[in-house]
Amino acid sequence: MSDITLSAGIRSNLLALQSTADLQARTQGRLATGKKVNSALDNPINFFTASALTARAGDLGNLLDSVSNAIQTLNAANNGITSLTKLVQKAQAIVQQAQQSAATTATYTGTVSGLTGSSSFSVTSANTITINDGTATTTITSTGTLTVQQIIDGVNTGAATGVKAELSTDGKILLEATGANTIVIGGTATIGEEAQFGLTKGTTVTAGSVNTTRTSLASQYDAIRTQIDQLAADSGFNGVNLLNGDSLKVVFNEKNTSSLSISGVTYNSAGLGVSASSNSFQTNNDINTALGNLTSALNSLRSQAASFGSSLSVVQIRQDFTKATINTLQTGADNLTLADTNEEGANLLALQTRQQLSTTALSLAAQASNSVLKLFG
Repeated sequence: MSDITLSAGIRSNLLALQSTADLQARTQGRLATGKKVNSALDNPINFFTASALTARAGDLGNLLDSVSNAIQTLNAANNGITSLTKLVQKAQAIVQQAQQSAATTATYTGTVSGLTGSSSFSVTSANTITINDGTATTTITSTGTLTVQQIIDGVNTGAATGVKAELSTDGKILLEATGANTIVIGGTATIGEEAQFGLTKGTTVTAGSVNTTRTSLASQYDAIRTQIDQLAADSGFNGVNLLNGDSLKVVFNEKNTSSLSISGVTYNSAGLGVSASSNSFQTNNDINTALGNLTSALNSLRSQAASFGSSLSVVQIRQDFTKATINTLQTGADNLTLADTNEEGANLLALQTRQQLSTTALSLAAQASNSVLKLFG
């Protein structure tokens, strides 16, 4: 084009048309993409700032997935605790039902009331108190004094496993046979020494019978324990079970500087302290022990439910905060890069008008050159 000579007027109008075309192309690009900054060439500061904001929003968005999984893991644990509570309450009802069915095995109730575990009496050193269950004998040996608790512990851990001991509600030593066996009280201690504890030396309690109702209820109780174990094992989500000893760490920011660690528990029957039925619940001692274990298990479940509930609230609050932060970051990035379509539409209309005027001006400039030719016509 360098060998073509244009008049100043034509060249001026041509430059105006070229400038208008460039502006139209830019405006049309903004309308097509919806952005006023599409690359670093458009506005380096806004472009890189918006890119950083968008990248952080993306990182936080990825974290939301793990936060959501954490919420479901806590919900699964909470559902497990709710169901475990119902099972423990069911077991408690079964044991209470067994308690209402009177024991039918041999029973001996001491003659002295108001005793406590620490009640202590003088018994000649090396003298013994024995409890026989018809098969084996438990021997409690004195060292000069004996306490009620020593006798109870000795019976419950001794060789005569067919007899259990405890204190009654009015403070009397209570001996119970665990099956259809006798209870025989003896030993080298004098009658008076044993009488201090309400025990009558030489007493033989005739064997009773096994309470089949209690036996049946004990089987139902053990079946509930099995369900407790299975339910606890099934209370996980996405491979994490907070009721089976697993722990959970929830990360809240992209730098891993903000997180929450949630410690799991082992809430199968063993972890809850719900032991298997002992002696088919034939003794009140075994029933009372089971009831105590179940009460403790319920307290543990309620306490853990509150702990998990607190953690769940924190995670949900952080989830909402992260969502709000992502929205803020995306809005900030958009404010730096998005085009105002109304403004760009008005710009395009104005540029089209300018283009038409420039075309007309170019035509007029060309006509001015043609008039010179007429002088040679």
